[in-house]
Amino acid sequence: MFGLFKKKSEAEKLQDLYKKKLEEAHKISHSNRTAADKLMAEAEEIAKKIENLAKN
Repeated sequence: MFGLFKKKSEAEKLQDLYKKKLEEAHKISHSNRTAADKLMAEAEEIAKKIENLAKN
């Protein structure tokens, strides 16, 4: 109950964003491969940020 209003850490926010980008890229990949590739590139950048946070 006390964790109800707990704010997400930066890593948790990035993981949520990463997951959202991957899902969106998968949906779009059936109709527009170029846009899906762009979203995948953005997701990879987010993954690198998550890795850097995990190292520190």
